[in-house]
Amino acid sequence: NSLIKTVNLSKSFFLGKNFNILKKINLEIRKGDLVALLGPSGSGKSTLLHLLALLDRPSGGDIFFEGKKTSKMNNFEKDEIRSKKVSIIYQQNNLLNDFTCLENVSIALITSGKSKKHSDFEAKKILKKVGLSYRLDHFPKDLSGGEQQRVALARAIINDPQLILADEPTGSLDQSTAKEMFNLFLKFKSKNRSIVYATHNRALADKADYKLKIIDGTVRRSNE
Repeated sequence: NSLIKTVNLSKSFFLGKNFNILKKINLEIRKGDLVALLGPSGSGKSTLLHLLALLDRPSGGDIFFEGKKTSKMNNFEKDEIRSKKVSIIYQQNNLLNDFTCLENVSIALITSGKSKKHSDFEAKKILKKVGLSYRLDHFPKDLSGGEQQRVALARAIINDPQLILADEPTGSLDQSTAKEMFNLFLKFKSKNRSIVYATHNRALADKADYKLKIIDGTVRRSNE
C-alpha cells in the first residue's frame, strides 16, 4: 500500500561551500495518507516536495514510486508519473494570467493528450466542485486569492493524481479562507490518493493523519 518511499534521501547545494539541506531521509507515504509537513522557513520543506514530485534530483539516496526506483527511470517514465500521477500546488498559484479559469484547468488535460471538448467538460465539472461555476470565463486578475487557489486546486485534481503535494497552499490566505481551502483538500482525499502539504498553520497541521517535522535536515514523524 506504499505510494512513495525514500531511502537515505539527501540533498545538498554548493554556494561557496556545501550546504546539506536534507540528510538521509527515510520515510514512507501510504495511499490515502494526509500528511502535514512542518519546519521553519529554510528548513527544506519545498526541497523535499520538489524531490518527491521528481522535479529535482537527490544528491544521494533513492526515491521509490509505487515500489519502482525512480533513479532507474528514464526521462519519459518520470514525465509520465509527473503528468498523470503527481500534482503540485504552490502558495503562488502559478495560474496563466492570459487564460480564463476554465482554460487554466482544462489545459492540464489537453497537455496530457485529451481533446479540448473533453477537457473543457471535465474542467467545468471540477470547477463546480470547488464552487467556481460562476467564474469560468474570468481571468486570474479578477479573482480573490482564495478563488485563485481553488482554481489551482481544480487544475491539480483534474488528472485524478495519486499524489498531491502542496507547498504552503494557504500561506497567503486569511484564516477563514485558509480553512475553506483546506476543507476542499479533505473533500478530495480518498483511499487511493495521498496528500502532503507544507504549512505553518498549527490548526491545519492538526487535521493531518500525522505530521512530518523537518529539523536540522532530518525528518521525524509525529502524531502530536
